[in-house]
Parts: sequence; C-alpha cells; structure tokens
Amino acid sequence: MTENNFGLKKIEISVSEAEKRTGRNAMNMQETYTAYLIETRSVEHADGQSVLTDSLWRRYSEFELLRNYLLVYYPHIVVPPLPEKREGNWKETVNETGFQLKADSRLKALNATFRVKNPDKRFTELKHYSDELQSVISHLLRVRARVADRLYGVYKVHGNYGRVFSEWSAIEKEMGDGLQSAGHHMDVYASSIDDILEDEEHYADQLKEYLFYAEALRAVCRKHELMQYDLEMAAQDLASKKQQCEELATGTVRTFSLKGMTTKLFGQETPEQREARIKVLEEQINEGEQQLKSKNLEGREFVKNAWTDIERFKEQKNRDLKEALISYAVMQISMCKKGIQVWTNAKECFSKM
Repeated sequence: MTENNFGLKKIEISVSEAEKRTGRNAMNMQETYTAYLIETRSVEHADGQSVLTDSLWRRYSEFELLRNYLLVYYPHIVVPPLPEKREGNWKETVNETGFQLKADSRLKALNATFRVKNPDKRFTELKHYSDELQSVISHLLRVRARVADRLYGVYKVHGNYGRVFSEWSAIEKEMGDGLQSAGHHMDVYASSIDDILEDEEHYADQLKEYLFYAEALRAVCRKHELMQYDLEMAAQDLASKKQQCEELATGTVRTFSLKGMTTKLFGQETPEQREARIKVLEEQINEGEQQLKSKNLEGREFVKNAWTDIERFKEQKNRDLKEALISYAVMQISMCKKGIQVWTNAKECFSKM
C-alpha cells in the first residue's frame, strides 16, 4: 500500500486483488495475463475512516510504463521499485506525452559520471550509501536463505521422529499410546514448516524491496550527475566563446586554434568579416548566458526537490525496515516456542506411559 499527497489530499493506493485473464494482443494472438485491481481511498475524514474513491484494473506492463514515465518526469523522486513480475488505451495516452524521448541515454549518463569536475558531495555520499545498502541487504538475504534451508531440514526431520515413534508404538502395549501421541505431535510440528516458510518469505520480500530501492536512489544520483555535467559543459562552451570574442576584438590569440593557423596561412580577415564574426559570437554568448542561468536554476530546483524526497524516503525506509525486522524476530521467537512446546507435549506423553 502506498500513501500519497495529491492536491493536498491524502489518499491510499493499494492493489487489492489479482486475477488471470485471457485476451488478444497487438498481433491478434490469444494470450493469458494477470490483471490487478487498484483501489484509491481518501484518508482525510472526520471519523478517521478511509473511503473508497476509485478503482480500476491494470496489467503489469502498464505499471512498468507508469514507473518509466515517473522516472523521466520526476527524476528527483525516489520512485518505488515494482515487485517481481508474476504474470491499450491508457498506454497510448502516456506514450503520447513523449516521455520516452526525454529519457537520457545510458552512455551519456555513464560519460557524465566520469567527467564531472565538481560533483556534489551529498550525492556522492548518497550513491556510496546506496551501494552499501544493497550489499548489506544482499548478504542478509543470503544468510536468511541458508537459515531457511536448514530450518526446513530441522522441521522435516521431526517427521522421522513421528514415523519411528508410530512404528515403535505398534510393538509396545503399555508404552504404545504414549509413543503414538508423541509421534503425532512430531508429525504436526514437521508439517507446520510449510506455512512458516511462507510467512518467512513475506518478510524476505520486504527486504528485497529495499534491495531495489537502492537502485532507485542511484538513479536520482545519476540524474544529478548528468545535469551537473551539462552545466559544466555549458559553462565551458560559454567561456570558450567569450575568449574567441575577446581575441577577435583585440586581435590577440592566447591559445592555439585552427582558425588562428588559417589566418597566418591565408592572411588577415577584413574588418567587416571580423565585425560579423564578433556579432555572431556576441549573440551566441547572450544565448549561452541565458542557457547557463536556466541550467543553474534547474539544477538548484532539482537538488531542493531531490533532498526533500530523499528525507521522506529515509523516514519511510527506517519505519519499514524496523517493522520488517521486528516482525521477523517475532516469527523466530514463535518458532522457538513451537519447538519447546512440541517437546513439552512429547515429555507429557512419555510421562503417561
């Protein structure tokens, strides 16, 4: 479930159910897909109750399209990752916005990463944190998987106790009932692991979500690097044009250039030609100054909005992971209590023999 503010009204957005459907795709071929029911509820009511305001069905591919749209138009937002996939008109409406044309190429983003001269320390540290967060959660998930495998074996081996006690009870008269009852408790304990691991997998999914959130953080950092790179390139180009204009106006050349070499080989420009070139450069400088100003404003606005959302994300992350870890600990305690209880019951059964 996700809570958002739209027009200063708080609403909850949730996927309440899913169902298999059959239909024809763009190639007019029969296909089976999963559709998800999305519900929005207003949470600002006097009685404190949420009220259903709207609902509609969407496919997984449409969630992907929406997320890509949000990444392009709201690059300062830590866009939540989609859960792993287990699975026409709305798509066309989003595509018509042209958001895909605005997407920055990966090559350009990679180039910006290595060529930015003055990176923002905050975004550099955030990028490092996202790498560390992903590494820590990856290790935690691997440990969890190993523990779950061993736990499954421990539970299932209790089924062997149940079988042995049951077989033993068949050859005993006085001890038979006690052994049979103890075997029953062991069988019930062994079979309970399937439900336990299903709950355990739910907690693992919560951790996996933040594994993907780490990439969402890096996406914000990459966008900032790209904007900073564009700003630095614009400033460099403006400085170059100003230098060219100064050299033309004073008749001095401070750096080697192809134009300077050409002048030496083929003679000086006429005053009219020089004035025409100066005029063109002055227009380009004026345009470049406006573009640089615009990029500076855009960059400051991006940083402001990005850090507002990053702070929101940090609060949400701390809250979600705290809840997940506490729930996981409670589940482990419950499993330990079940282990104690099964052997307590077995002890009572043995005592009655």
